[in-house]
Amino acid sequence: MDSRSLLSTRWPPSGGHLGFSACRTVDGVRALVQRVTEATVSVAGDVVGAIGPGLCVLVGVTHEDTEADAAKIASKLWGLRVFDDDEGAMNLSVEDTGGELLVVSQFTLYGDVRKGRRPSWIAAARPEVAKPLVQRVVAELEALGATVATGVFGADMAVALVNDGPVTLLVEV
Repeated sequence: MDSRSLLSTRWPPSGGHLGFSACRTVDGVRALVQRVTEATVSVAGDVVGAIGPGLCVLVGVTHEDTEADAAKIASKLWGLRVFDDDEGAMNLSVEDTGGELLVVSQFTLYGDVRKGRRPSWIAAARPEVAKPLVQRVVAELEALGATVATGVFGADMAVALVNDGPVTLLVEV
């Protein structure tokens, strides 16, 4: 079954139950990306990560995501063409512009609010799965040549940013 048929399939199937295996989304690692002029992340009032112009990336991981998914999203982020060229068209990537990335783990990207008003977190990976994959995204970006700042996994973080444009995209691989 290809992803288009999965998208048109009603989940859970009639009379079905949304079990653990059905929690997998069609896509893998999920990132909310904002083009920024600057961004910081603080823990307990102390700045632990800061960037100038570039991308602020909130990364969410689900149960079945793999290191290959982490590498794929890192490559996508590095080459994402959301910066203006000389003619004002979004043709340049963070790689092209020498921009930086602030990567922050964000399990709430997998919050499901289709039923009721309280989000379900069942699709979000547990910390023992998510932490190494978010670290892998960072490592892959650095291996590509990116300057990357991060938050502190599992900490209560405050993210401050100046969204440039604004440009905000949900990226899934």
